[in-house]
Amino acid sequence: MIASRAVDPRKGKTTLRQAAQAKGVFETSPSEAPATDVSAGGTAIDLVMQSLDDSKGEEIVSIDLRGKSALADYMVVVSGRSNRHVTAIADHLLRLLKEQGLGNAKVEGLQNGDWVLIDSGDIIVHIFRPEIRSFYNIEKMWTVGDAGDATVH
Repeated sequence: MIASRAVDPRKGKTTLRQAAQAKGVFETSPSEAPATDVSAGGTAIDLVMQSLDDSKGEEIVSIDLRGKSALADYMVVVSGRSNRHVTAIADHLLRLLKEQGLGNAKVEGLQNGDWVLIDSGDIIVHIFRPEIRSFYNIEKMWTVGDAGDATVH
């Protein structure tokens, strides 16, 4: 069965939220679905978080940006142990997003593996090597004054 894809008329592209809604991802509440099977009713952020955890990402932090920024609904920051681990985490997440029909995410930094940015529309994922993450410390920038909005996983 081919899933229908929602297209944002402003951009002419599918956003992660629109694709998830078209697939009926939001029809079941997460409490009704098994915690390990995000495709059975979890949200897009659950899918991203599960992928990062499966890839052995370290210090995973999700920041809720809803109502605070038009950039995205969530920003996720995660560390990989090396350049190779960072690129493997990114590759795993990109393949999963594509398999789930959640659109083609924009990717930056995949060549070097120091800092990979994946922008899927509603969720922005930053994958860092630990030294680069501590240097830029972007999660602190987005949680200043709102310490309760960042969730460490």
